[in-house]
Amino acid sequence: MGVEDIGPAEPDGRWADDAPRTTGHFDGIDFEGFWDDGDYSRENYVEPAPADELIASIEEELGGYRLPDSYVELLRMHNGGMVERPCHPMAESTSWAGDYIQISGLYAIGRTATWSLCGELGSTFMRDEWGYPDIGVGIADTPSAGHEQIMLDYRACGPRGEPRVVHVDQEGDYRITVVAPDFASFVRGLVSEDEFDDSEETLQADLAIVRHGTLSPIVRRALDAAGLQDGEALVRGLAERIVTEKGFFALHADGDSWLMCDVMFWLYSHLATASSFEDFVNRAEGQDDYERPCYTLMVTTSFVADPYGFCTGAYAEGFLRDWWDAKVERGNLVAAVGGYRFDSEYATQLLRVLRATGGIG
Repeated sequence: MGVEDIGPAEPDGRWADDAPRTTGHFDGIDFEGFWDDGDYSRENYVEPAPADELIASIEEELGGYRLPDSYVELLRMHNGGMVERPCHPMAESTSWAGDYIQISGLYAIGRTATWSLCGELGSTFMRDEWGYPDIGVGIADTPSAGHEQIMLDYRACGPRGEPRVVHVDQEGDYRITVVAPDFASFVRGLVSEDEFDDSEETLQADLAIVRHGTLSPIVRRALDAAGLQDGEALVRGLAERIVTEKGFFALHADGDSWLMCDVMFWLYSHLATASSFEDFVNRAEGQDDYERPCYTLMVTTSFVADPYGFCTGAYAEGFLRDWWDAKVERGNLVAAVGGYRFDSEYATQLLRVLRATGGIG
């Protein structure tokens, strides 16, 4: 099993369209504690058990791919959801880790849940909007927020055959790595995070990212526009504080994360004026370069064809929206001509705080 280039399908027609579904693929497996049945999972992943008619219509919408009998069997027991056994060992490294991958949840057979096969952020969305290869069906998301996906790969077996399970790395030019020979084997191989303790490796890797990773072209332009000669050192120092505290590079609801959001908005304001939260955060429709500034292209996301190193690799919009709303409520973010800017007194205070806390060594 290994990395594969995207190639043409070679249907073998070994399953007839009207072949009955088989069961028993998970005999002997104890699913106690397998699913995460918390509120978020129930509200965003889970749908009612699928009837035959729904399964058929979903398969048609997915492009005629027959879902594996084992997938249908499992999702008739529990139709989608986040999992408590999210890790699968790997024989070779991926962008996630050297010896395993991690998923967030399995897509439901349906259309209504956000993370269902034909839902808002499911398989069809990832193919049509994120450019994932048309090799089959996306079945699971990962903590990288769209930059990796677990897919059923039908290239060797044809659309009615038994697909392999593969990991597809969007940031690695959609690099494909085989995970398991079939879906049942994939589920049987899922284990707890406790099986893999790579915290020290993650810490060292993310420290290297914040210390030496190239800055986004937008951030570099903004630092030049701001005339902040020690700006790069201050930004890297703050990021190093975040990594040292968390063990990895991510921005959440803590004080240093909010300070980094402040810094990114302050830098952004030297290039543009945000008319709204969405205007500040999101790139323009169809944007494929760093010409138009936005938050996601400053510190969370980079283009596959033109990557930069100083990057969290993902972000949770809820944390950022909470930051924005709090800044507006406190009067730190104020309405200006054409949009929002920091209050001048707050901006001055921000630089003082950054210099006091940004550098750590």
